[in-house]
Amino acid sequence: MSNAAEPTPTDAPSTSSPQPATAPQASTADVLELLGLVAQLEHVAFMRLASDCAIAPDAVQALALSRFAAAAVERRDRVLARVSELGADPAAVMGQFDDVLSEFDARTQPSTWWERLLKAYVGYGVADDFCRLAAQGLDDRSRTVVLEVLDDASHAELAVAELDAAGSGDGALSSRLALWGRRLVGEALGTVQRLLTQRPGLERLVRAGSVQEPDQSDAAQQAQVTGAATPNAPAKIFGELTAQHTRRMSRLGLTA
Repeated sequence: MSNAAEPTPTDAPSTSSPQPATAPQASTADVLELLGLVAQLEHVAFMRLASDCAIAPDAVQALALSRFAAAAVERRDRVLARVSELGADPAAVMGQFDDVLSEFDARTQPSTWWERLLKAYVGYGVADDFCRLAAQGLDDRSRTVVLEVLDDASHAELAVAELDAAGSGDGALSSRLALWGRRLVGEALGTVQRLLTQRPGLERLVRAGSVQEPDQSDAAQQAQVTGAATPNAPAKIFGELTAQHTRRMSRLGLTA
C-alpha cells in the first residue's frame, strides 16, 4: 500500500472559468474625494443657475432656472449629508475643490445666451459623466447618493428644448454652436485629465470601477484572473466621455 497522501479536492486542477473580479473596497479618503467633487459641482451649478436666472430672456425661463438653482442646493446638501455620515467636515471636503472649474470657465466664456445654454448642457455635462463613472468604485451607499444626485436632468431638458428650437431654423447658429461644442468638450476633457493627475484618489476610483464593467478585451480578462484593475482605465474613461458628448450633440442635431 502506498503511503503517499491522496490529493485533496483543492489539489485538483480547476476546470471552472475564472469568476469576475470584484473591485477592492474604496478607502474612506477616496470616497470623500469624489463626494467633495460632486458637492462642489452642485454648488457651482447653483451659482451658475442663479446667474442665468438674472439674465434669462423671459419670465418663464427665469422661473424655471430659479427652481433648478434651488434643486441644486438640495442635491449638494444630500451629498454633504453623506460626508457627515462618514465622519468628515462637509465644508472642508467640498472646499478642496473650490477652483475645480476656474480654468475651464476662464477659457470658455460664452458670448450669447445660446452659448451659455450649450456650455451648461455639454461642458458641465462632461464633469457629471466623469463623476458617474468614478462612482462605480464607491461603496454602495455613497454610489447610490451620487448617482441619484446626478440623475436630475431637468435643467438639461430645458437647455435641449431651447437650443433645439433656436437652431432648427437657423443654420448659421447651428454651425456656430457645433464649433462651440467642440471647443467646450476639449476644455472639459482637459479638466478631467488634470483631476486624474492631481487627485490620485479619483483615478483609483476610476480604475476600481472599471473592474466591475463587462469588457472582453485581453486586459480585462487578465484583470478578472488577477483581481487587478484594467490598466487602461483612464483611456477607456475618455472614450466613454467622448461618446456621451457625441450623443448630447446629436440630440441637438449638431456635429460633434
